[in-house]
Amino acid sequence: MANYKISIIKGDGIGPEIVDEAMKVLDRVAYKCGFSLEYSEYLMGGIAVDMTGVPLPDETIQGVLNSDACLFGAIGGAKWDTLPRELRPESGLLKFRKEMGVFANLRPAVVYDELINASSLKPEVVKGVDLMVVRELIGGIYFGEPRGKDDFKGWNTMVYSVPEIERIAHVAFKLAQKRRKKVCSVDKANVLDVSQLWRDTVTKIAVEYPDVELSHMYVDNAAMQLIANPRQFDVILTGNIFGDILSDEASMLSGSIGLLPSASTGEKTAVYEPIHGSAPDIAGQGIANPIATISSASMMLRYSLGEEKAADMIDSAIKKALSEGYRTKDLAAFDAKEVVSTSEMGDIIANYID
Repeated sequence: MANYKISIIKGDGIGPEIVDEAMKVLDRVAYKCGFSLEYSEYLMGGIAVDMTGVPLPDETIQGVLNSDACLFGAIGGAKWDTLPRELRPESGLLKFRKEMGVFANLRPAVVYDELINASSLKPEVVKGVDLMVVRELIGGIYFGEPRGKDDFKGWNTMVYSVPEIERIAHVAFKLAQKRRKKVCSVDKANVLDVSQLWRDTVTKIAVEYPDVELSHMYVDNAAMQLIANPRQFDVILTGNIFGDILSDEASMLSGSIGLLPSASTGEKTAVYEPIHGSAPDIAGQGIANPIATISSASMMLRYSLGEEKAADMIDSAIKKALSEGYRTKDLAAFDAKEVVSTSEMGDIIANYID
């Protein structure tokens, strides 16, 4: 029997609630497929500040690096927004990504037929949408130096090196080979020198993947095209800040940010998390949608553990729950036969595993 070491970071807000449901589903599918999962829980975010004085304890870094993969909830909240920047939960998250070396952020955006009316766009526009945003995660303007501010101005530096661009480009092209064989690289090469380097480098890498069609698009046009004709996209390759914005935009094609997972992968380990935040305003009420986190657990099984069958079972169970009309509160207005709580949705999906 295969045994996998999984690090767990529940975080703040709704993080503990949604991660608990993902673990519930993971335990069920592990039992059905004949492998075991060994969990170790670590702190990060606001709860880590409260308990240890820092947003990212060293124990968390070492624990995650020593595991096969990490399942992560969400961090942050207004409670910690007045702290010095280096003590805020978000600073811990940026440091965490850098320490883990997770340079590739994979964010799928899939429109379920069962929830096609949940999108704010017309059904004929979003039906069949299935795209993947590949976002470079540990470079660009969020990490560039110099940075700072005074009473008169603030400044940040957007920097990418050729090796950074090459490695994220390889990820995107390899993913496209397993999908519809199209990569759209998004930049702002008409204005930014760093984007021109990005475009030149991606073009060179594309030669190694003759079976994949490469196109380029400026980020402002890409934002428009995601709304006008999202089905044209297969894999979107882009940098950190553009990917941050475009992936959130793409998430709304599905109708709820509570549906979509993500994976952050690198050479050391991989971290799987929902794309939404900690939503402290609904924490503890049992109304958060756990599907994005459960889908993230499916991605973990598929990409880090190689348990394809188990991942397929979770994906099918989610689709079954939606097709049967079960909805959490965020989706109650869209063909709901029964509105269920966070834990009830976890139970339903886990039961459909059987």
